[in-house]
Amino acid sequence: MAYRRTPAVQERLAATRARIVAAAHARVAEAGYAGCSVAGVASAAGVATGSVYRHFPDKGALFAEVFRTATQREVDAVAAAAAGADSTAERITRSVETFASRAFRAPRLAYALIAEPVDPRVEAERLAYRRAYRDIFAALVADAVAAGELPPQDPEVSAAAVVGAMAEALVVPLHAGDPPTRTVPELAALVCRSLGARHAHA
Repeated sequence: MAYRRTPAVQERLAATRARIVAAAHARVAEAGYAGCSVAGVASAAGVATGSVYRHFPDKGALFAEVFRTATQREVDAVAAAAAGADSTAERITRSVETFASRAFRAPRLAYALIAEPVDPRVEAERLAYRRAYRDIFAALVADAVAAGELPPQDPEVSAAAVVGAMAEALVVPLHAGDPPTRTVPELAALVCRSLGARHAHA
């Protein structure tokens, strides 16, 4: 007869896994992906290294989970910023400013999420969430084109270009850890102009 874990055991395992992921997230935010090790995460989580491997087969699997949870928070924040009944320019501006300002609040983590060389499984998570950001902007652009607020364009192509521009504009300032004060508003204005909208703060 196969062993079945009791609810108490399941709860304890889930708590340990959550503690490991939280410790790994903190390490990435402090030292980036390259500066993390499974042993360091285990020590920070207060568990044996072998305990980490009972939950995750290797470093790639662990940090894929970290990137998945960390990036989902950022996607959710941008999606919330893009929602609402405001003008297209205001929604675009708010979305870009949310993406960039949140990145600068945690520059080491943001650099890891956006650009740091990573394990292929982590890179797969990065690509998945770039698509998620693209979809947010594509829906915004499609609605605005249909309403006559933006000129005709392919929403997915425009949105992909916007996401690429946002990431590229932030890479060097995030890596340097010293963002220019005008980066966020200038980036928002650039995105508005590229899509054909008047910048909300112009």
